[in-house]
Parts: sequence; C-alpha cells; structure tokens
Amino acid sequence: MADQNFDVVIVGAGPGGYVTAIRAAQLGLKTAVVEANHLGGICLNWGCIPTKALLRSAEIFRFMGHASEYGLSVEKAGFDLEKIVARSRAVSKQLSQGVAHLLKKNKVTVIDGWGKLAGGVAGARKVTVEKDGKVFDTLTAKNVILATGARARELPGLEADGKLVWTYKDALVPKEMPKSLLVMGSGAIGIEFASFFQTLGADVTVVEVMDRIMPVEDKEISKMAEKSLTKQGMKIKTGATVKGLKKSANNVTVTVEKNGKTEDIIVDRVISAVGIVGNVENIGIDGTKIKVDRTHVEVNQWSETSEKGVYAIGDLAGPPWLAHKAEHEGVICVEKIAGVKGVHPLNTKRIPGCTYCHPQVASVGYTEDAAKEAGYDIKVGRFPFIGNGKAIALGEPEGLIKTVFDAKTGELLGAHMIGAEVTELIQGYSIAQTLETTEEDLMHTVFPHPTLSEMMHESVLDA
Repeated sequence: MADQNFDVVIVGAGPGGYVTAIRAAQLGLKTAVVEANHLGGICLNWGCIPTKALLRSAEIFRFMGHASEYGLSVEKAGFDLEKIVARSRAVSKQLSQGVAHLLKKNKVTVIDGWGKLAGGVAGARKVTVEKDGKVFDTLTAKNVILATGARARELPGLEADGKLVWTYKDALVPKEMPKSLLVMGSGAIGIEFASFFQTLGADVTVVEVMDRIMPVEDKEISKMAEKSLTKQGMKIKTGATVKGLKKSANNVTVTVEKNGKTEDIIVDRVISAVGIVGNVENIGIDGTKIKVDRTHVEVNQWSETSEKGVYAIGDLAGPPWLAHKAEHEGVICVEKIAGVKGVHPLNTKRIPGCTYCHPQVASVGYTEDAAKEAGYDIKVGRFPFIGNGKAIALGEPEGLIKTVFDAKTGELLGAHMIGAEVTELIQGYSIAQTLETTEEDLMHTVFPHPTLSEMMHESVLDA
C-alpha cells in the first residue's frame, strides 16, 4: 500500500472533477483524481452527451418526415434503434478517451478506485482508495475536493427495476422501442426522453406534480412548450401525482391522481425522472464537521465545507445540477486554493440552462415572475420566430425570444427562449450579463442578417 502526497486530491472525475484537476495541474499543484467508474462521470457517459446523440438521431428522423415540405422526397423513412443506441455509446466512449488523454497530458495522477475521506494529519487530509471493498492506496493532500456528483431520486413504491420502470440510464440503452411510455417528471431529463421517444413513434404521457411542465422555466415559455408538445401528440398531465405502479409481464398499470380523482394508464414502460440526490454516502464525511442538507453538502462561496481543507463542488454541492456549473465552480475553487488574484465567486443566477427537446428551450437569469418578486421594476421584450426570415427559411417558424430588463438601470435581468437552436443562442445573453451590458449596449450592437440571432436584438428593441 503506497502512501502518496499531493497538493490536491479530487474524488470523482465527472465534468466538475476532471476540469478542476486539469486546472489545478496547470496552476502547478501536484494533483490526483480518484474515479471508481468512468472518466467524464455521469454527464459524459450517461447524461448530457449520450442524450444529445440520441436526440440528434430523432431530430434527423423528424426532418425526414417533413422532407416534402422542403421539396425533397424520402421513401419509407425508418430507424434502427440498436444503431441509434450504438452511435450514442460510441460518442460517449470517444469523449471519455479524450478526458483520459487530457488528464495524462496535464500530468494529473489518475487512480482507479473508490475514494473516501479518512481523517487527517497535521495540516493535511487523507484519502483512502478502495477496490472490491479493500483499501489498496492512501493519499495525503493539503486539500481534498469532493466531486462525487448525484444520482436519480427514487420515490418509495415507484422504484426503477431496469426492465419495466427505467431510470435515465435504462432509457439511454433501450433494447426495443416501447409502443407506449409514461414519464414521471417534466424537468429537462424527463422532457428530453419524452421528446426522443415521442419522435420515434411512441405514445408518450408525461405526469408532472407542479401546475406546468418545466417548472423552473419562465411561465410563458413553459406554456408554449406544453402547447407545442401536445400538438405533436404528447399527453401531458400537470398538477398530477403517480400514486402506484402495478407491473405485469410486459406492461405497467400506472395509477395517476389529479384533482382528487384517479385513473389507471397502461403503458409498456415508465421512466422515472423525479429529480436527483447527492452521492454523500460512503465518502468518509461521517464524523467530520461537514454539514449535509437534503443529500447535498453545504459549502460557502468558495466551495469550502465546514471541515478545514475539504471542499465540495458540482451536483454534490446542490443546484443548479448542471455540468457547466460544476466545471466553473471547480475552477474557482482550485484557483482560490492556488492563490490566484482576482478570483470571483460564482453567481448562480447567471448560469444558463438548456433543454434539448423539440422545440428547444434555453434560459438565463430571472424569469419575469421572479424579477417582480425580487422587487424590480421591469421592462419585458418579446419577438416571435414567425417574424424572422431565417426561421421561416429553415422551416422552424415556431418559437419566442423573451428578455427581461431592469427599467431603472437597463440591466439585463433574464432571457428566455423556445425554438430552433436556442440552446446555441443563449450564450449571447450570458456574455451580456457577465459584461454587465445594458439594454442600450445591446440596442447599439449590430446583429448579422439573416440569422436567428437577430431575434435576440428584436426582443431587446421590443423591451
């Protein structure tokens, strides 16, 4: 059993962990990262990346179905689910290998095993690494960053079994196409899978406990999304709760309650997408000063826990549960450790969120309602896709771009979009917020024509 000394040991090599490890090494810190499963974590292997690959296949299939509208002909458009899944897995594998290359290139020590805190020594922390339940390595570090991520939340009595009731992992590798499907939860994960299976022909029902789908989005945008998805044939039940699952050999009877009334819906498969919980178990935090609130580790603005020399980033440290939040949080954390001058805490209100269903949804900052609740006097601008030449030429005239400004200072408080490629457009408003751009600056900015981005300008002008 070797004893190794490091400046920083990172437990978990997801997007937060591996990006943080690379930045630490770049700053001259002797760095190790411990990962028990796969480099790139859930995001790269079982989340963001493979779902986008699946959704791209669905998007092209959708285009094929509308070929005649573009003056094209496609005979007997079909799909091979096994090949769609294989492509998705290949994309993840390629990127995971890329992460391994980057860590090696930056001279980060990568240790394959389960890392956990093991107390401390004078001025340092210890991390043990286990495999098959046995400790095979002990690391000593001045700083330990916990980046163990999160996993799917399971509700009592509604647990996934991998056969009839799926988690997101099961939904990524379906062996056959279900004819009917019920999705519990309408956050980004639930709606993306609902959109994928709906596009490929499944009869999809979405059950959401809140009064609207995508409840974290601006109310106007989520209502538009619900209208569009319903028009596509998706059945959406809001203000509803799944009360029970009765499994037979090949299907599930789902009992759904709404307004005090229950109904039974029989489907081939169920996807559970009711949130996530932090991976706080078996990582050595018991008996430390580290505080856990609802499965997430409590940290300050620099990701420091209550235990000296121990930090937590990403999904483990709470919402928003986004890969880009984890990456940025980790970089800030390790730059603060290294004594880099001018490091700023992360403003979580300026983190964009994207949902890759059809139509796409993207947002950053305050919703209209949240801005009002925060006491702002606001100006709101809107511009519809139907008024944009590029959107019409693309055959994508459905959508809206909405901007929210402080009426007194001109500050861009938030931006909310639905429509084609809005997940690529939202970064423009993110940059604007970082630069503390005002509505006047945006009004005086020249946007290229013909582009979808012109709508961003028009929405500002409308405000």
